[in-house]
Amino acid sequence: MRTVTRITDWLESHWINPAYSGWLLGAMGIFFFLAATNSMSGWLYVMSGVVFALMTIAAFLSHQSLKGLTVTRRPIQPISAGDPLTIELLIQNSTRQRKTLIQADDRIPSVLGSPAQRIVEMINPKNAYYWVYQHSDTRRGIYRWYEVQLRSAAPLGLFWCRKTFPVNAIALIYPKVLPLQRCPLIDQLGQQNSLQFQAQRAKAANEGMTRSLRPYRWGDPMRMIHWRSSARYGELRVRELETFTSGQEIVIAIDSAARWEPEAFEEAVNTAASLYFYGDRQRLTMKLWTAGTGLIQGQQTVLETLAEIQANEESKSQPLPDATIVWLTQNSQSLGTLPTGSRWVLWGGKPTGSMNAGIVVEKARSLQAQLQENL
Repeated sequence: MRTVTRITDWLESHWINPAYSGWLLGAMGIFFFLAATNSMSGWLYVMSGVVFALMTIAAFLSHQSLKGLTVTRRPIQPISAGDPLTIELLIQNSTRQRKTLIQADDRIPSVLGSPAQRIVEMINPKNAYYWVYQHSDTRRGIYRWYEVQLRSAAPLGLFWCRKTFPVNAIALIYPKVLPLQRCPLIDQLGQQNSLQFQAQRAKAANEGMTRSLRPYRWGDPMRMIHWRSSARYGELRVRELETFTSGQEIVIAIDSAARWEPEAFEEAVNTAASLYFYGDRQRLTMKLWTAGTGLIQGQQTVLETLAEIQANEESKSQPLPDATIVWLTQNSQSLGTLPTGSRWVLWGGKPTGSMNAGIVVEKARSLQAQLQENL
């Protein structure tokens, strides 16, 4: 059976493949010819000749029906998981003949569903058919597909002919970003970092902020010249000040190298996106850490990374940074390894060995509501 399918598929894509009616008419033609050979009846020869002539014309016209057609695709706009994906295709007829009864198949990935199909009744000469459709069953990910197939048996329906057009497509389906009105998990870390930064600056003001000395360069302010060192070296020396960044960034970290339940991992990805964008709206310095990418920053980069991330991925990055961390995990044993002052969100189980505050996600309750509750 598979061999027959491969043969018919090759015939249809490289030449023509008889439809059921084509096989039936061909069998009738052969029957008329054999009957004419046995009976030497002229009218049976005529009947068989008419059948074979009709099939030859149908085969030629079917093969010509897809010539002169081109397919182009407009860029697919990124969406969030659950939103409908809008796909736009343009089928152009550059010939002087009308093209009728064409079956168009957009070969989307199987994880998104079966290929989308549309029957195009007619495309006028030097004209185009604009095909727009929406795919509603969308799940987070980055999807790529590369071809559109046009198939026709016009005008007599006796032979199928198929032509494949290389039309690349990429669909970015981002995780859901929950519209958080408040998030004590991030708000407390922001206040904590602000107090820590002020304390560091006060300490530096009392003890001096000089990190090192370097030769004077044109444009350096005179107040930064260290006169005692300049007199000792015989040239102007300028102080370089210590820049304090410790405690000023919040890292959303996903335990992506571990095994997860699929539903829990999707919620963790949505949580990471929601926390990142909430903190960004609060004008905090937000970063994302995953086992596969390490530290990244920037809305577009974060969204693309979260769209593509998978659980149990290979760890290619450095260990967790020495910063304020919001740890998203399903492994309660990992909570004890977090730096002091961090926060965590745990799916399943009970927190053990952690001195930091966090959230245990309950399946029966709304994730958005839990992220907006006080710790």
